[in-house]
Amino acid sequence: MSFTLPDSARDWQGKIRRFVEAELIPWEERAELAGGEIPAEVAARHERLALELGLPRIDAPKRHGGLQLPLLDQVAIAEQTGRVTNALAWCYGEAQSWMFEACSPDQIDRFILPLMRGERHVCTAVTEEGAGSDVDDIATTARRDGDHYVIDGEKWHVTSANLADTVIVQAKVRGGEADGGHALFFVEMPAEGLSTVRSPAYTHSYRHHHPILRFDGVRVPAANRIGAEGQGMGFIHAWFRRERLMIAARCCGAAERLIEAATAFAAERRIGGEPMARFQLVQAMLADSVAELHAARLVTYEAAAAHDRGLDVKALHARCSVAKLLASEMAGRVADRAVQIFGGRGYMRENVAERFYREVRVDRIWEGTSEIQRLIIAGALLKRGLKGTIGG
Repeated sequence: MSFTLPDSARDWQGKIRRFVEAELIPWEERAELAGGEIPAEVAARHERLALELGLPRIDAPKRHGGLQLPLLDQVAIAEQTGRVTNALAWCYGEAQSWMFEACSPDQIDRFILPLMRGERHVCTAVTEEGAGSDVDDIATTARRDGDHYVIDGEKWHVTSANLADTVIVQAKVRGGEADGGHALFFVEMPAEGLSTVRSPAYTHSYRHHHPILRFDGVRVPAANRIGAEGQGMGFIHAWFRRERLMIAARCCGAAERLIEAATAFAAERRIGGEPMARFQLVQAMLADSVAELHAARLVTYEAAAAHDRGLDVKALHARCSVAKLLASEMAGRVADRAVQIFGGRGYMRENVAERFYREVRVDRIWEGTSEIQRLIIAGALLKRGLKGTIGG
């Protein structure tokens, strides 16, 4: 199977590649040695350039000023941003299409359009200490009290909460006809009753932290509820489908850069007068990496193209899981081989292989572990058969 990207995707690929190479990659080592931090003026420049490129608007509908790009184009973009370590590519927020379907006109005006313009910075609070991949097991509650909801609970791994002014919170409704159903809420920060329990140190060096947030009787206007009571899980599934595909694309971008870097090093490094690239065991590691990247990339592209063709949502859910599973596992193996090829240099934090070795590990965990992806795929197989799961 071969796959040729359309001209529009190739155009975006080129633009984002130039942005990544010229503006983001040069700051990787500085960020790594400073705990993920870069000068404020540089971070502001990156965000401004991302806004000028239109990156926060790629998934937003045209009627709201978005670019409404095909998902295949968006995957081509994410693949290029995946070439960067230290989360430097997280320099912009994204207004996703599901938000425009779920949010009221007032919420779009107050939260989503400002997100597209870089005037708001939003994080999402879903995971809890006792509820990770099994989102239905969350304990955070939202109780209606007049024209407000009262939210109680604790959220873990709230990525980018330290840089956000708004958090989208998932909670279970208590009371009323939708008792036990899920709902999402916009909570503007700071808010009375909302506190940071702690901000743990993680394996990677990002300026985007993942603190634990505590909600103690946080009062949220009913006008900030996203959609109806009981609809929250459907919105989260839409978010998961897209994000799993984007993780797969970013893993492909990371693997591509690792292969390029390891190949260049192996060609230059001489052992016993011979380039290391002449050694067959090194060639085997490079060859395996190329083959696995090619396979994962094709699956990721095809899943995005299936979305653009209007594939049934349930079938698409499985395709996205296949892509995330293959690409995230692939990226981990490629990173491990790259470290091995670089040898001692591959264990230095200034080396791209060392940074990616730590960073791509989480791609097998967040937005659903590899084990959860396997359960989704197997469930689809049992319900719809092989053809209904992967096509053919």
